[in-house]
Amino acid sequence: MPPELPPDPQVDAVIRGLPKELTGIAKQLRSLVRKTAPELRECVKWGNPMWVGNTYVTCIMIFPNHLNLGFFNGATMSRRFKELEGTGKGLRHVKIRSLADAKAPVLSRILREAVRLDQRKVE
Repeated sequence: MPPELPPDPQVDAVIRGLPKELTGIAKQLRSLVRKTAPELRECVKWGNPMWVGNTYVTCIMIFPNHLNLGFFNGATMSRRFKELEGTGKGLRHVKIRSLADAKAPVLSRILREAVRLDQRKVE
């Protein structure tokens, strides 16, 4: 497994700025991504934490009462993973409303597939 890249201080700042009820959920999602896909570089784009490989792979999208874990290749994976929602050309997401949702084992399976798809792309 590749070494984990250093955390981005901008992601720390975004998470610190979240409402209290979303902070723990965001920390759990970040931990999931960093452990499952340590080769991805984290950054902040459009005000949201993002993880990048050859292209954008996943992101945490912030809403007032929940977070979405977004997958940029989600449309490709939506038949395999019924948990993915959305109708965009590529992006699909899983709504995360609680810490239990953020710990769902399916999230790591979706993320591993998203990384696999990303590794097939060339910049």
